Amino acid sequence: MYPSCAIELLGLTTQGDRSVDVPLADIGGKGLFIKELEQAMQDGRADIAVHSLKDVPMLMPAGFTLAAMLEREDPRDALVCRDHPSLGALPPGSIVGTSSQRREAQLRERHPSLVVMPMRGNVDTRVRRLDEGAYAAIILAAAGLKRLGRGDRITAMLDPDESLPAIGQGAICIECLSARTDVFQMIAALAHAPTTLAVVAERAFGLRLGGDCRTPIAAYAAAQDGMLRLRGLIARRDGREVMRGERTASASSREAAVELGEALAADFIARGAERVLAS
Repeated sequence: MYPSCAIELLGLTTQGDRSVDVPLADIGGKGLFIKELEQAMQDGRADIAVHSLKDVPMLMPAGFTLAAMLEREDPRDALVCRDHPSLGALPPGSIVGTSSQRREAQLRERHPSLVVMPMRGNVDTRVRRLDEGAYAAIILAAAGLKRLGRGDRITAMLDPDESLPAIGQGAICIECLSARTDVFQMIAALAHAPTTLAVVAERAFGLRLGGDCRTPIAAYAAAQDGMLRLRGLIARRDGREVMRGERTASASSREAAVELGEALAADFIARGAERVLAS
């Protein structure tokens, strides 16, 4: 698209990547995955930053913008297991590892006989812990496994009805300084319109409900036949209370997607979402 453009990669390891022995929510949340990258842009060492969208906070820091959402990979969660073909086949008391309170709540609701244990680290570290016997199974994002060439380790894909994905899961976004209109105009050409509308609706839902790393919250939107269907979920971490809902609206514009997400969040609030979130 820009054959004369010289591209230089600036590799950075963020605090979110370094701090793998404590829960993410206890050390600052999702922003730890992007803070160093944003500092590099402010310092002029980088023009853009590339993120997994599910790691980007709902509220962007002042002075930064998401310039483009690339075409989404498979947004579903994936089961990785050594000896059993599905979650339902795991014996009672089996230990399932996950880093996500969202996954934990849905696992506890649907499979109360399983033991859910936290895990951190990169994909290779988590798979190695599984192979060493620390867990009977682990749940990871299918997109991450596929992008790292580990798709062969997927035992089963979890349907969104069983495990509703994280907001933005499977999508890659490109961030730049809001003032860099030149960069924004170049990057905008990479945007994938259906993905953009879907994740804008999801993030509007999460932002309205105040979702963060301490909140078991999920949302997944998909466009079909000119309509955008948005499903949402909030829960208590123990899975004893789970609230679900969905709305459909025209997939006509970014503004319509925002309105869809905010309308679904308003439905949740009217049904007592604040009480569930507070618990």
